[in-house]
Amino acid sequence: MIKPMKYSSIVALLAAGALVACETADEPLPAGEEVGTVTEAVVETPPVEEMEEAVAEASSTIVAVAAGTDDLSTLVAAVTAAGLVETLNSDGPFTVFAPPNSAFEKLPEGTVASLLEPDQKDALTGILTYHVVSGEVMAADLVAAISGEEDGTFEITTVNGAILTASIVDGAPILTDAAGNTSSIIATDIDASNGVVHLIDTVVMPG
Repeated sequence: MIKPMKYSSIVALLAAGALVACETADEPLPAGEEVGTVTEAVVETPPVEEMEEAVAEASSTIVAVAAGTDDLSTLVAAVTAAGLVETLNSDGPFTVFAPPNSAFEKLPEGTVASLLEPDQKDALTGILTYHVVSGEVMAADLVAAISGEEDGTFEITTVNGAILTASIVDGAPILTDAAGNTSSIIATDIDASNGVVHLIDTVVMPG
């Protein structure tokens, strides 16, 4: 499991390069760049427009940040239906790989409506907690962890207990779920008072 203490030394090493600074980037992530360049590009990727106001609120929890973002309305509905609001409003810290509405729209028709039914609460909770990691993991930490592995992949133990595998493909960070499906990280380092949010373009599944 990724824990904050595990990355303290990594963050210290990266501080000189200012890799954890979030600046606006107008260009898309370059394909085929070296890991060091990719790290900087990933960290500079801005969040979706709708999130800017929520991020400005220093006291916003992960739930508050999501609730203040129109593009995360499906995720908020799911978190509410699963009874996870109190958990994600707690001290944490947590790292959330958050699928926007467009990611949920990729699921087969009727899937979201079905998961929001009361009798599907356990299944929904399992899926949502597969998107959550205990501890605050910034983009630079994640890329450094990936690059530190000989095979270029890094296993992340989620709150669900199942594994997500992080890697870099064509210059961009991706997550591979238990079923072998991949999701790209499309925005990073969205700050919350009890952790950090990264946006992903596909809902990952624990199995």
